[in-house]
Amino acid sequence: MHVPDGFLDAPTSVLTGVVAAAGVAVALRGARRELDDRTAPMAGLVAAFVFAAQMVNFPVGAGTSGHLLGGALAAVLVGPFTAALCLAVVLLVQGLLFADGGITALGTNVMLFSIVAVGTGWLVFRASQTVLPTRLSLVPVAAAVAALVSVPVTALAFVGLFSVGGQAPVPLGAVVTAMLGWHVLIGVGEALITGVVVSSVIAARPDLVRGARCALSTKQLVVRGGEVTA
Repeated sequence: MHVPDGFLDAPTSVLTGVVAAAGVAVALRGARRELDDRTAPMAGLVAAFVFAAQMVNFPVGAGTSGHLLGGALAAVLVGPFTAALCLAVVLLVQGLLFADGGITALGTNVMLFSIVAVGTGWLVFRASQTVLPTRLSLVPVAAAVAALVSVPVTALAFVGLFSVGGQAPVPLGAVVTAMLGWHVLIGVGEALITGVVVSSVIAARPDLVRGARCALSTKQLVVRGGEVTA
């Protein structure tokens, strides 16, 4: 879903750049509450994993590409603010060193990945947790649902930007069909990968998963009359 240079007109690119800059500024302040000595190394690992996953992409049409987003996965593992920063750094490196996404479209890509994908993933994850029982084993399920929803929502956000400032000679209907068709499939794959990764981390170190802290706080052992209950 990397947007190339010239795909959107200048006013739209400038507007998304302003939104992206504001989002990163908010994320910088919010990440201070999320990062500590334990979670800072996890943030680096998350950025590296997302970077590697996004490098495997394929053409969707009209000059855009499809690949895993990683927004929901990053948000569940390290929190939404830190996840937004991780995605922004990944996009910056990809744009500057690998020509994956345009330099003038960097603000657009950051808005789509760091704000829309991460924000949607985190909100859906938290909403799923309110519906599902508060169990550690269900955290990967909520994370998978968040990943499944976040990908097509981000694709729709891109379609909205294209409808406002698209410069490519491609009918809007064709863009909608291509983006939603491919990204629904990508969402299924991302949901599976997100669920497996979150489940693996929880099995090894549940305390490192930001989205699992609510479930961990309810899992307190109480000794009563010689019996131990969870």
